[in-house]
Amino acid sequence: MLNREKNYVTDAKFMLHGGDYNPDQWLDRPDILKDDIKLMKLSHTNTFSVGIFAWSALEPEEGVYKFEWLDEIFKNIEGIGGRVILATPSGARPAWMSQKYPEVLRTNAHRQKQLHGGRHNHCFTSKVYREKTQQMNRKLAERYGQHPALLMWHISNEYSGECHCDNCQHAFRDWLKKKYNNDLQALNKAWWTAFWSHTFTDWSQIESPSPLGENAVHGHNLDWRRFVTDQTISFFENEIVPIRDISPNVPITTNFMADTDELIPFQSLDYSKFAKHLDVISWDAYPAWHNDWETTADLAMKVGFIDDLYRSLKQQPFLLMESTPSAVNWHKVNKAKRPGMHLLSSMQMVAHGSDSILYFQWRKSRGSSEKFHGAVVDHDNSSENRVFKEVAQVGQTLEKLSAVVGTNKSADVAILYDWENNWALNDAQGFGLESKRYPQTLQQHYKTFWENDITVDVITKEQDFSSYKLLIVPMLYLVSEETILRLKAFVANGGKLVMTYVSGLVNEHDLTYTGGWHPDLQELFGINPVETDTLYPKDENQVLFGNGSYLLKDYATIIHVDGAEVKGTYGQDFYAHTPAVTCNKFKKGEAYYIGGRLNEAFHRDFYQQLIEELSIEPAFKLKHDKGVSVQVRQDAEKDYIFIMNFTEESQQITFAETVNDLITGEPVTGEYILKKYEVKIVEKNRD
Repeated sequence: MLNREKNYVTDAKFMLHGGDYNPDQWLDRPDILKDDIKLMKLSHTNTFSVGIFAWSALEPEEGVYKFEWLDEIFKNIEGIGGRVILATPSGARPAWMSQKYPEVLRTNAHRQKQLHGGRHNHCFTSKVYREKTQQMNRKLAERYGQHPALLMWHISNEYSGECHCDNCQHAFRDWLKKKYNNDLQALNKAWWTAFWSHTFTDWSQIESPSPLGENAVHGHNLDWRRFVTDQTISFFENEIVPIRDISPNVPITTNFMADTDELIPFQSLDYSKFAKHLDVISWDAYPAWHNDWETTADLAMKVGFIDDLYRSLKQQPFLLMESTPSAVNWHKVNKAKRPGMHLLSSMQMVAHGSDSILYFQWRKSRGSSEKFHGAVVDHDNSSENRVFKEVAQVGQTLEKLSAVVGTNKSADVAILYDWENNWALNDAQGFGLESKRYPQTLQQHYKTFWENDITVDVITKEQDFSSYKLLIVPMLYLVSEETILRLKAFVANGGKLVMTYVSGLVNEHDLTYTGGWHPDLQELFGINPVETDTLYPKDENQVLFGNGSYLLKDYATIIHVDGAEVKGTYGQDFYAHTPAVTCNKFKKGEAYYIGGRLNEAFHRDFYQQLIEELSIEPAFKLKHDKGVSVQVRQDAEKDYIFIMNFTEESQQITFAETVNDLITGEPVTGEYILKKYEVKIVEKNRD
């Protein structure tokens, strides 16, 4: 159950507004730095991330430290009542270090040593780089760790990538020895290396996956991705040693990401593991608003899904660490936010659990790759342009939302997302190579609840299932026996579980279960999925469910029923009239299996039945049309309600009870017209 006591993830009890500030690019322009302080006041910003890529300015030569400019920045920000999020600069290394210590450079999967350049081009295993980052971070912590303006630590930036150098090969082998208790035969069995005569007879024979050599042993690939996550976390843990020693009470974060092309969770690292090492989850959100391939509401739904995932990782408020107030510079088409969208998209983040709206970047660079990336301050250095004024409007709005800070959301529904499952499923040489789309499938199951204003926690397999009425686990291809038993316990204790096609096929080593579907799953669902039919893009089928017929694409499972009730059947093909949707009563609960990839109309009708059966209701009931989203944050006394119009037309909403407008302070009741992209924020006392 939700603890309604406020959880302040930093010592600030106000909404954070500001973002990445790079004064190190302007040290020869004191007039610009002076203007920054004036513009910070005008934009109603209060928090700035500093030092993210500033290593060259902080240590221009080895052992020569220049902190005076950063001292001045702290002083100036503190002088306007602002706070500083201080970053460690490990995301981009100075050239002198690459030249003197080439081992810090990464080696790619083709075994090519990379040149200096870009960012995140460093080896996480390098002893030299670990020593250098600790030295720098100790200097920063000693100088600023107790500074009154310091709000939190921002460790590195957007960790990603992998290295295949000799040091990483040794580290990978050591990781494997620990995982398999120094038993090489156990590894061979887990990886099924007898296939193609790939059995290892000595640990030294094992290399990281490479297009030049082995890359088709799926257990090998899976363990490498796990190692990359663990080695990245190890590097992070090495970075924070002096920070924890010197400023133990200052919270630590690093900024997580999303895949921006499709707006799905970032895939390269298992954030469910990384989250355990952070005090606060933060992430960088760059949706392509106003694109030409989906509606504004559909994109907003995807944003909500990722927000709910990152909020659920620690079941507390998160921070939006980066966003853009206008356009970015790396989408295929970099379209500007239309008037009103910046406020709306910012409030959506707050509505789903963020206690900040922070930007990349404060001021546009003059040169290099991000000189046309959106910023609060444009090249005109003006407070009079549209973007700056909209940022100031967001700041003024956030100043009235301090009561929302630290509040959370209560959910009866959970969807399970698993990074390892996605890795393994994408690696599987079967099904449809382009139609697996695991994260996108979860978003389609999430959509019905989002449209019905029902809060969803997007959880991971390690989290507690017991507080939910409904747990949805689409396409859980990789599932360990431990997870199977936890799913059984959830249903046995009265929960409703929904599973789909392409689920329960392999264990944690990516080895198939022998003897058909796992016996515990057969008992739980009362079925045995005996065959998966993968369809071509033009292929279609139908499923008859209730009083309707629903379109099926991509996947269909041929199901043998052993005790389950058939709820839906296929309409055609050689398995016409056979089970497609089933329900099995198991002890106190029920387990549903959906055998095919069905359309949005099916999800809407199917989940609506479960919503009614389980008496799942939105936290605030409001009559509205499709495209309007209502999200609620709660504390012990009040509900804070965000009503958002993600359509290009005005929408009528109807308040059945009187609420208080948080921005104007006026009471609101009855009918109200939400303009295009408008957001209405109200509060009501809890019953």
